[in-house]
Amino acid sequence: MSSSFVIAEAGVNHNGSCELAERLVEAAASCGADAVKFQTFKAERLVSRSAQKADYQKRATGGDDSQLSMLRKLELGEDDFRRLLNCCRRNGIEFLSSPFDEESADLLDALGVATFKIPSGEITNTPFLEHVARKRKAVILSTGMCTLGEVEAAVNIFRAARTPRLVLLHCVTEYPAPIDQINLRAMATLRAAFRCEVGYSDHTLGIDVPVAAVALGATVIEKHFTLDTAMEGPDHKASLNPEDFRRMVDAIRNVEQSLGDGVKRPAPCEIKNMTVARKSVVAAVPIGEGEIITRAKLAIKRPGHGIPPGDLDKVVGLRARKAIAQDEVLSWQSVQ
Repeated sequence: MSSSFVIAEAGVNHNGSCELAERLVEAAASCGADAVKFQTFKAERLVSRSAQKADYQKRATGGDDSQLSMLRKLELGEDDFRRLLNCCRRNGIEFLSSPFDEESADLLDALGVATFKIPSGEITNTPFLEHVARKRKAVILSTGMCTLGEVEAAVNIFRAARTPRLVLLHCVTEYPAPIDQINLRAMATLRAAFRCEVGYSDHTLGIDVPVAAVALGATVIEKHFTLDTAMEGPDHKASLNPEDFRRMVDAIRNVEQSLGDGVKRPAPCEIKNMTVARKSVVAAVPIGEGEIITRAKLAIKRPGHGIPPGDLDKVVGLRARKAIAQDEVLSWQSVQ
C-alpha cells in the first residue's frame, strides 16, 4: 500500500510572524510530515466588519475584538510566502497553503504551487471554486459542514474543468471536534459516491482518529500543528505539538505497513511456527511392527510435521511398517 500524504496544518499558528512560520516548517519536516500548510488571505477580503468570531476563537483569544481584527494580526504577505516556499524546499517538505479568495489563489498559482487545498468554508463559494478550477491543478477539498449534495456540486465544478487530481477530505468543523460526532464511515460514502481519493482533516484532540482514518483508507491526513499548544492564538489549543505530531506520523506509518495486500496466506514470520503450533497423528500406545492400527491406538498432538489430523481416518486399518513408540509422530513411511 502506498503511504498516506500527511499534512501538518500550520495554518495561522505562526501568529503573523514569518520567522515563527519558518520554525514551523522546520519542525514539520523533522516530524515526518509530507507537507506543511498555511493559509493565504487578506482579512478585508475574507470577513466583513460585522463578522463575529466563532465560539472556539472566543475561547482561545477572548471576545473583545472582532474576527476582522483577529485575522489582520494573522496575515502573511507575498514576500513571506516566497520565504516559506524556499524554506520548504530547503527542508525537503512540500509547501501548501489554503487560499480564501481569488487574489490569494492567484498568488499561490504564481508561486508555482502544484496543489490547491480548499478549506471547508469555501465549498459553497461557487465563483471561487470555478476560479481555482480554471487553473487546472490538483485539488484537495475539505468537506466539513457539508451535505452530500453540496459536495456533489463542488465536485462537478472541478470535474467539468478536468481537474487532474481531486481528493475529498472528510472533516468535522469544530475545534476541538467531539469524538462521537466524527463519523469516519462518511469517508466510505464519499469514496463510493464520487469514485475518487478520500482522506481526513482532523480537529479532534490526540492522534487516535487520524490513525483510524488511515486504517479505513484515507490517502491524505491533515492535522493542525503548533510549536506549543499554550501559545496565544485561535488554533494552538486544538493542534499537536511536534512530539505528538511525530507520534501520529509513526502510528500512521505502522498502520500502513500492517494493512498488507489483503491476500490470506501464512505470513513469512509464521511459517517457522506452523510445525510447533499444529498437530499430527501420533501413537496413543506402543504399536508393534505389522500390527493393525485401530482408532483407539491413535491420538492427535503437537508437533505438526507428520500425518495431518485431517487424514486420521486414512490411517485406521493400515499396518505398522515398524515398531512405533507411544507418542511417536506417524508418517506415511511408518504405515502401509
